[in-house]
Amino acid sequence: MMRIYGEFVEPLPPSGEELSISFFPDPTAIAPQWRSQPLSADVLADYLNRFFTDSSGDLDLRAKRAEIQCAVSYIANELLENAIKFHHRDSVQPISIQVRVRGDRLIFLVSNSIDCFKMERFQEFIEKTLNSDPHELYIHQVEKNAADESNNSSGLGYLTIMVDYMARIGWKFETLPNDAPLIRVTTMVQLFL
Repeated sequence: MMRIYGEFVEPLPPSGEELSISFFPDPTAIAPQWRSQPLSADVLADYLNRFFTDSSGDLDLRAKRAEIQCAVSYIANELLENAIKFHHRDSVQPISIQVRVRGDRLIFLVSNSIDCFKMERFQEFIEKTLNSDPHELYIHQVEKNAADESNNSSGLGYLTIMVDYMARIGWKFETLPNDAPLIRVTTMVQLFL
């Protein structure tokens, strides 16, 4: 089984720079992994920052560079947070994140394994998001979270990526023969520069 939602581009052109990080999570050590995800996001942001150097001292370019670095850190952190939070503890597959530099955009790919129950709930969220105005859904979700602080699966991170960074998002769900009945989900975020 394979199912794609949103703007998931395949195949990607092979050229360009990229950085990949994989985690093989220990089910007994989720909390330390959760705490280290901002560090991983910052490593990706620092790595990509070297592609946007400017020796002229132009303040506009310097501001743009800082803006890109913040965006990469935020997006990578949100994607990793979701991947770690929803990754199935029995999976032998790693949680992985890649960031690729492709001309006018950065492409994030984050993969993790989930069970069928989580897949159905996630696909319902995706369909609702793709069939709604993301700005209205974002405001609705912010209000809902304010009323219920225990809501930890709001999808607000994805909506923030779409609304604040005007990024395009797509998802791919695949059954993995060596990890059945778990599903591999890959989230793609395209951030335009």
